Amino acid sequence: MERQFIILMIKLTAAASIASILSRSSRFLNLLLREERTLLERLQLSFGISAFCGAGSIVRIFTQTYAAADMCLEGSLLAGIIGGYISGLLTGVLCSIPAMLQGEYLAMPLYAAVGVLGGLLRDLAANQEEVWRFSPFFDLSLYRLVRYPAERRRHAYQIIGLLTILLAELMRFTVLRLFNERLIFTLYAPNGVWANVAVAMATVFTVSIPIRIWGSARNERLLEAKERLLVEARLSALSAQINPHFLFNTLNTVGSLIRTNPEGARQVVYRLSNILRRLLRKTDNFAPLREELAFIDDYLSIEVARFGSKLRFVKEVEEETLDCQVPAMLLQPLIENSIKHGLAHKVEGGTVRLEGRLERGPDGSRLLLAVADDGVGIEEARLESILAQPGIGVSNVNERLQVLFGANYRLSVTSQPGQGTRTTIEIPA
Repeated sequence: MERQFIILMIKLTAAASIASILSRSSRFLNLLLREERTLLERLQLSFGISAFCGAGSIVRIFTQTYAAADMCLEGSLLAGIIGGYISGLLTGVLCSIPAMLQGEYLAMPLYAAVGVLGGLLRDLAANQEEVWRFSPFFDLSLYRLVRYPAERRRHAYQIIGLLTILLAELMRFTVLRLFNERLIFTLYAPNGVWANVAVAMATVFTVSIPIRIWGSARNERLLEAKERLLVEARLSALSAQINPHFLFNTLNTVGSLIRTNPEGARQVVYRLSNILRRLLRKTDNFAPLREELAFIDDYLSIEVARFGSKLRFVKEVEEETLDCQVPAMLLQPLIENSIKHGLAHKVEGGTVRLEGRLERGPDGSRLLLAVADDGVGIEEARLESILAQPGIGVSNVNERLQVLFGANYRLSVTSQPGQGTRTTIEIPA
């Protein structure tokens, strides 16, 4: 009897190990994420489970020692619960092939029937997500059924799932009693009641452990996907705050030039078309610095059309920085701030300076970007809270950098009234 319990414990360990190995496969995990699967995806799910269960059956047959490796009945039931009738039926057939070749001729009809039984259990779920909430603890499910009447259907399904697994094991036990034991493999002891009860309980846990492991891996992947979508939505919202503001200013410029300087208006429209093409293009959140600088050139050509010779631009960017990836639309709001708040109120105009260089350190290369102007500057009281102020501009850029880099960046703003403002950004290269 002790040997029997050891075999059952090894079986549970093997089930957990196989489930963990499969959950590390991106392809298999992607199949688990889909509740509505194509026929090809159901077949792939079946092949994935069958490969391990069939291999376990081969190990059991050829070694005559590692009986715990055979989990064909449990694998067939699992495939049916997760993938439906087709996956369960096919898994049962494929898993039984090694046993059929060994003379265990009742293996195929039994495992196929159990696979279909798993598909039936899946169809009974009010919501397909209920499949992943299965609990092997009958007393806990029964307590919840009584304690939480509002979720009675959900907890009743948990009990039905447990009874279905026991029914599958009862089918195997019945086949064993009705036919020759050589026709089907079991772990039942001839005269051990408690040992046979332990076999049934081991089957329950052999099915439930993979469901819990795969359910946890599935939930982690879903949370990662939701977090990624949330970040993308947040970045899109932040970028959307920048683009309309800039677009309205540009259209005002075109409106003022269209009568007095038609050629200048045509050039502005041409530059604007380049900018809109860039803004409307579906790209990632990052772009080479070279593209950002081309975008800035188009933007400044429009601003020069507005301000004339009062606006000057100096670019001091090292050649080796041009292929570095930077957040898209990173520099434009900073340069817009310099023009709008630093130079627009200065009668004689001024200069906007853009600097870019690489700094190499023990933790890798860092890209340093700076936008400076010699405008009116910012008062000290306002400067202290500029990064926390909601809206476009510096605070918007700071929020985007937080989303993209977490704490692995630096943004600082220094200013002296009457002398100008300098905004510095440091990000990983």
